[in-house]
Amino acid sequence: MHGGLVDGRRPCLTLVGAGRIFAPDMPSPPARSLPFLERLKRSGMVFDGAMGTSLYERGVLYSSCFDEVSVSRPELVRSVHQAYVTAGAELLSTNSFGANRYRLKAHGLADQVVAINQAAVRLAREVGGERIYVGGSVGPTGLLLKTLGEAERSAIFSAFREQCAALCDAGVDVILLETFRQPEEIRIALEAARDAVGWLPIVASVSFDPFGTTADGSGPEQVASELAGWGADAIGVNCADGPAGVYEMATRMFGPGLPVVAQPNAGLPQRVEGRFAYMATPEYFQLYARRLFKAGVKAVGGCCGTTAEHVKKIAAAARMVGGASALSESGGGMRDEDGEGAISFAGIAPTPTCDKGPIGARLGKHFLVSVEVNPPPGLSLQKALEGAALLKAGGVDMINVADGARASVRMGNLALCLRIQEKLGLPALMHVTTRDRNLLGLVAHLLSAHELDVRNLVVITGDPPKMGDLPDATPVYDLDSVGLLRLISGLNRGIDPGGKPLGAATSFLCATGAEPAAVDYERELSRLRAKVDAGAELVMTQPVYDAALLDRMLADVAPLGVPVLVGLLPLASHKNAEFLHNEVPGMRVPDEIRERMRKAGAGDAARSEGVQIAREMLERVKERVAGAYIMPPFGRYQLALDVVQGIVR
Repeated sequence: MHGGLVDGRRPCLTLVGAGRIFAPDMPSPPARSLPFLERLKRSGMVFDGAMGTSLYERGVLYSSCFDEVSVSRPELVRSVHQAYVTAGAELLSTNSFGANRYRLKAHGLADQVVAINQAAVRLAREVGGERIYVGGSVGPTGLLLKTLGEAERSAIFSAFREQCAALCDAGVDVILLETFRQPEEIRIALEAARDAVGWLPIVASVSFDPFGTTADGSGPEQVASELAGWGADAIGVNCADGPAGVYEMATRMFGPGLPVVAQPNAGLPQRVEGRFAYMATPEYFQLYARRLFKAGVKAVGGCCGTTAEHVKKIAAAARMVGGASALSESGGGMRDEDGEGAISFAGIAPTPTCDKGPIGARLGKHFLVSVEVNPPPGLSLQKALEGAALLKAGGVDMINVADGARASVRMGNLALCLRIQEKLGLPALMHVTTRDRNLLGLVAHLLSAHELDVRNLVVITGDPPKMGDLPDATPVYDLDSVGLLRLISGLNRGIDPGGKPLGAATSFLCATGAEPAAVDYERELSRLRAKVDAGAELVMTQPVYDAALLDRMLADVAPLGVPVLVGLLPLASHKNAEFLHNEVPGMRVPDEIRERMRKAGAGDAARSEGVQIAREMLERVKERVAGAYIMPPFGRYQLALDVVQGIVR
């Protein structure tokens, strides 16, 4: 299979730069800011969406040869590429998914492989220019390999090699092997691609059935290991039955340590009034794109049924999770050059933490207990205030008030914070998310809170609306939590986001969240460092039930020099434990804890066992943390007092 090669490469090719191959008579490669693989490994990369779906929407029938449209109607393909670039895609896939000799033969175009593939590359490059990566899309042949002999398999190798060589010669940055269901076929495609393009990067992406297996019954862990062994530079999942299925498969492919790419389709297609329609909304894609990035997937894009609107939401998720900031550099104002680096401010010297009210004065000097009390879904604050009064009588130091947790419809938390401080004289910590307000709205909200003396903040990104009561509500996410912390740091120096002086400085005390059980723990830790650099003065963890995970995070946070409140959520029942473990991102309840809750039964016995589990965790770490952040389930505030009774009170 390797005849005519020198050292396994095509003799006409020479290596130019990191991982990029060109023939000697080809022009120099366009100046991308980073080689493709280096950019991919930095995470938060946005791929484009479907080509076939977009061409269909532009009047090209499904019975047509979509790949040939690059030659006959190039303006349509350009318009699709342009829509994806405008939406925020960093990589354009060429319109060549089916441009191998087997699929083209069905349209009488088997002799047009080179012309169609190179036209597809040319169109993507024309639109993408020097900023956008171009990936050469290569799909399967459509043949059932287990029925074929060695001679036909050799012909399949030649077909893949022919297509990949044409894409490489036209100047792609990476080969994208996509939607392969048969491991044996993608093995042949990988060998052929490597044979044709030397060390040009290759992304190998498979599609699993609803049972989570490929055609030969292999699961994602096995497939990932095989793809790595066969020489892929990155691996991934595309198509399948929508974002949820792709999330499950992609997060099981981290084993080999290669970058993982996820490109779900927009759910399964349905025929509506004679046309095919996909039902997964762009907002739903944003929710899962965020989850995929947080889990450690390096790039997210779309497959069948996705459009520029889906990619726009993926790009928003990448900004939100990856630390992108909408704050611009302005003389003496905020600087955010790389999304993670330090910032500098002119203006007024900020208030020291110890002078920021009763919480700042006691932080790090006394063990503090904070309990979450949420605003009501209706108009009356009475029950919430009674709960806060009970907690104050029990010795609690401060009350946390969430900002539409789980994207539920509730009264704004500023009102409850104000009433708690006015009526009970108890400090309130107001959660501030970036979900519901744009940059202007966030600044207005913060300045109003400061004027009302609500100055203790918990800065988080916030749950997407898709999770809550009004799934069609529009998420904003102009900033993520890092960007919002930077904004507040500017306000604390008397500078607004545009760099203009406020005439005085705010004195917000800023806490932030951390997930000890995050799937991509290294990324979570990196994000936490960025939050501290951006101005976080206190870390509050998600509830933890695995002592080893909490020990690890406390050890890793110690060098940052910020106090930590350990998050505790007393389990209410076995059902509650199973829900948290299986349905809530960033939560992990070990088997032995869930088994304890199962054996405890229901009612008071189960709640007592949940309190005991929380007490054991608190007892274990109380000498290493600055306090406890307790989230009593279902408004049972007495459980919070039961957790700390006799340990810190």
